[in-house]
Amino acid sequence: MATGASVCDDLYVKASVLIVDDHRVMEIEEFLEAVRRVGRGGTAIDPEVISQLFGRRRSEDPLGDLTPREREVLALMAEGRSNRGIREKLVLSPKTVESHVNRIFSKLHLAGAPDDHRRVLAVLAFLR
Repeated sequence: MATGASVCDDLYVKASVLIVDDHRVMEIEEFLEAVRRVGRGGTAIDPEVISQLFGRRRSEDPLGDLTPREREVLALMAEGRSNRGIREKLVLSPKTVESHVNRIFSKLHLAGAPDDHRRVLAVLAFLR
């Protein structure tokens, strides 16, 4: 049975090959963190896909009121990052990330409700 370290080493080698084959520049550690996040039951979406989705123009864009930083935070949410992951990626304080997330919820008119997961609803608004 493979150990966690050997699996990560194996993924590192495979990731290096994937990157060379695909001719894309990517941080190996970010890739491995995405694999770990998915392994823990989370999600990971390629940041390039997120960029392309953000670049689309829509009539009545629900994201139009978001600041560039709020869009950046929402894009990281769409990649499956937690507040801690967002904090580490953008080098922000916990309170600052919480403020951005709450303003995103407010601007997207996502009130707290026991049957709704506002984070998922915000990402869905982003993807539409």
